[in-house]
Amino acid sequence: MADQFLAAIKTRRTFYALAARSPIADLDIVRIAKEVILHTPSSLNSQSTRFVILFGDDHRKLWDIAKECVRTVDAGGDWPADEKKLDQRRDAYGTVLLYEDQRVTHDLQQKFARYSGYFPQWAEHTNAMNTFNLWTALELEGLGCNLQHFNPYIDQRIVEEWKVPAEWVLKGQLVFGTPTAPPNPSKTFVPAEERVLVPGL
Repeated sequence: MADQFLAAIKTRRTFYALAARSPIADLDIVRIAKEVILHTPSSLNSQSTRFVILFGDDHRKLWDIAKECVRTVDAGGDWPADEKKLDQRRDAYGTVLLYEDQRVTHDLQQKFARYSGYFPQWAEHTNAMNTFNLWTALELEGLGCNLQHFNPYIDQRIVEEWKVPAEWVLKGQLVFGTPTAPPNPSKTFVPAEERVLVPGL
């Protein structure tokens, strides 16, 4: 059974060239996201991760907003390259906005003061696990994904546009669609033997 799970991990890759098509229905994407967020573990069962799923015009509007926001902070000749990347994200099928609810973290800090300093880091762990699980599940359905981080430039505009609670902190944007080109073939690996220590074995 573990081999099936490991195979899914191995085949999960970053796809940047994505078309605005999906091999599965929007409701199936939403169902998968709900299953992921319901069953992904979290520290002290905090369940602090939040998803906002954007399809169609909402997805395209997000990346139009990102273009406006990034252009205001781009330095020198960076804009042409950044504009190309942002247009590529816009050309995909949808985006999942990945959030952490700071109210949950704050409440846990108050309840368990002894571990107060650790809860922000544990929330990051929770968000990362949710992101990985969602990414892998979507790719198993034939979608390709890439993870973006255009926060904090776009945060406030998103709050205003989609009425996202102000207490939700944006961590990333998982872009998805139908792959139109393979992932980077030159991915390299640091040997596992250099990264896994097993004393006495």
